[in-house]
Amino acid sequence: MNLIESIFENGLWSSRFIIILAVIFGLVGAVLLFAVASVDVYQTAVYVIGTYASGAHPEEFHDKVVGGIIGAVDLYLIGVIMIIFSFGIYELFISEIDPAKDEAGKENQLLAVHSLDQLKDKISKVIVMVLVVGFFQKVGDTAFNGALELFYLALSITAVSIGLYFLSKVGHHE
Repeated sequence: MNLIESIFENGLWSSRFIIILAVIFGLVGAVLLFAVASVDVYQTAVYVIGTYASGAHPEEFHDKVVGGIIGAVDLYLIGVIMIIFSFGIYELFISEIDPAKDEAGKENQLLAVHSLDQLKDKISKVIVMVLVVGFFQKVGDTAFNGALELFYLALSITAVSIGLYFLSKVGHHE
């Protein structure tokens, strides 16, 4: 029974390498998101230069520029989530990433992940930032028609600010 148990346990332990698929495709997704966001920024820059070169100042100019940039930031942040996810699950299931250490052997804490909870915390903070960016993009596209709607806007911005404040306190022991 010992030989069968050993073979089974070795096979079971080796099955963790299936995580490589998630790592590779997570990085591919991040590269694609960065590429699409960069094209969006480029197209926004072309629009700005073309608009100023023609001397025209369309009414929707600022909305298009801000919307294009905020949309790109949103995609970049989602790309960052994919990178954090890929690095984190690689370190958790496969091996530590040796090039992430400096000459003294000290680990870069930006992408270092030692538990699923740490990975979840890093990803959730970036997801919250994506939601905040999306919120402000929607607010920028909304027309407000009265004092009550502006009051709701102020309340929602206050709620987002309070949420970000408490999110910044998570994990800090002072």
